[in-house]
Amino acid sequence: MLRSVKKQYGQHFLRDPNILEVIGRLAELGPDDVVLEIGPGEGVLTRYLAERVRRVHAIEIDRTLEPGLRGLADNIEVVYGDALQVALPQNATKLVANLPYNVATPLVVESLDELPNVRLWCVMVQREVADRFFAQPGTKEYGAVSVLVQLAAERTGFHPVSRRVFRPQPNVDSALVAFRRLELPASYGRVKEVVTAAFAHRRKTLPNSLALTGLASREAAAGALEAIGRPPETRAEAIAPGDFLVLTKALQ
Repeated sequence: MLRSVKKQYGQHFLRDPNILEVIGRLAELGPDDVVLEIGPGEGVLTRYLAERVRRVHAIEIDRTLEPGLRGLADNIEVVYGDALQVALPQNATKLVANLPYNVATPLVVESLDELPNVRLWCVMVQREVADRFFAQPGTKEYGAVSVLVQLAAERTGFHPVSRRVFRPQPNVDSALVAFRRLELPASYGRVKEVVTAAFAHRRKTLPNSLALTGLASREAAAGALEAIGRPPETRAEAIAPGDFLVLTKALQ
């Protein structure tokens, strides 16, 4: 039975089974994997995953979908709640999901350091979000999420996805993007604070943005920029991910 979708949850259910094989390939699924799926919806991807991995942890915010997700397989555990608020499974080794559009970016960013055992991500997101993850400095797509993802992971796959694979069809293009974990810098937590503050006021120079957020004085930020060979009028969008590590150290 086709269920109505709820716009407040950013729901777009998978309806084309052919896309599952692409997901399986990019996710490099194996029998020992423990997969976290956020937003299982009607369970199309959930069932596919369960047939190929050891365990699937699925988190679904919409309780009206419970009848269709009940009893899919013995190795599936479904938790109902907001993935940004519930405790995420720490034993997950991969995050594979058709992510709800309205929470895709914060879910990915938070998982980078909050789920240290996840080694690979394969997520369906809006095309502009997928482009943002691995955007280059100086481009309009480059931002805080670009820096944080690229400090934590390297891209291993990318696949544009037709709007026709979803029900209902979204008004935006989508893409599958896969990336594998790198070793997190020891200072990642502090770098995350600096990056977030640096891009908080995108039109302003980095010293002004850091000062406005209260993270550092303009003088301290200008001195940190000087340490990486940049003038004080530099904006955050001009700084490469690796340079944010040096910048953070200089601020300390």
